[in-house]
Parts: sequence; structure tokens; C-alpha cells
Amino acid sequence: MKQLLIVLVTVFIVTLVACNANSDAAAAAKPAEKTPATKEDLVKRGSYLVQISGCNDCHSPKKMGPQGPELVPELILSGYAAGTPVPKPDKATLSSGFGTFAPDLTAAAGPWGTSYAANLTPDSSSGIGSWTEQQFKTALTKGKSKGQEGGRMLLPPMPWVNYAKMNDEDIQAIFAYLQSIKSVKNNVPLPVPPGNM
Repeated sequence: MKQLLIVLVTVFIVTLVACNANSDAAAAAKPAEKTPATKEDLVKRGSYLVQISGCNDCHSPKKMGPQGPELVPELILSGYAAGTPVPKPDKATLSSGFGTFAPDLTAAAGPWGTSYAANLTPDSSSGIGSWTEQQFKTALTKGKSKGQEGGRMLLPPMPWVNYAKMNDEDIQAIFAYLQSIKSVKNNVPLPVPPGNM
């Protein structure tokens, strides 16, 4: 009888320890709940994503410096500078299927016509200041001009297909960053169809 009692107590203790270990393992395996990002965190992450995604390559006007093209600090992400003449693309180059860029890379010409990099600053009349985050997501992930579902497709060289699967957190961060930068009033010209170049 004493042995049976020892066995039962032992089984009870082992079961209790095993259950406790399993609940500890389950708690450790459960992902920690995310703390909502602060506005400052979103802007910082968005700045990082804009830098590594190459947004400045096309959307920021440049001037020639000793090391080549340099961003114009007061025009960051303001797109093709309105009023700047675009060199006429070489028709022979275009007819062979190649595209060309303006010297500061904010305009491109190719079989699609001539396209101009958009103003991504928070200016409400010429930039994305009046856009919703959903419009920004639609533009970035579906390639729709001005984030309008029924709008025309964004033109090359905008690599929107590279961003089609971007997660909502990264889109939110990029949008927060773009809304935080200096607003620049700059009405970028409309694209020019191939037959009108």
C-alpha cells in the first residue's frame, strides 16, 4: 500500500511538472503582442525604407557635384522640377527599344512616351498631402496613378511591381515619413504619349 501511495504521488508530481513545463513552452512559443509604433518610430522606419528603396533616385531633383549627381536638399522627393526643359530624346535610340533619362533622372522617355517623377512631398495641391494612406497603398502596390482604382497605370520607370507585396506596416511607415518631410509646391507635368514626343 505504501508503495502504491509513493507511485501515485510520484505520477502526480511528474504530471504537475510536465503540465507546468508545457504551459511555459506554450507561453514562450506565443508571439509577443506588438506594441503599436509611435509616430516617431513610423517616420524613422519610413525614412529608412525610402532610402533603401531608391525613391530619391527618380523623385528627387539633382545637381552635378564633384562626385556626380547630388540631391538638391530643399527639393527632396519633390519630383521633376516644373518648368525645367526636358532634352528631346533621340528618336533612333527610342525606336530601337531603349529608354533615356533626363540628366537628373526625374524624367524618362521610352516606348511608353515621356514620364515625370511625381511630387511625393506633403504639399496638398501638387504632392501627396491630400492623399489618404489607402490611396498611397493603391499607387504603390497596384500601380494606379494618384492612388485611384480607376486611374491610369503608373508609367516606367516607376517599379511599382517591386512593391506590390509590401506589407501594410512598411507602407504605413513610408507614408508617415513622406507626410513629415518639407512640403514643396511643384506641379509635375503630365506624361507625354509616344506620338507627341
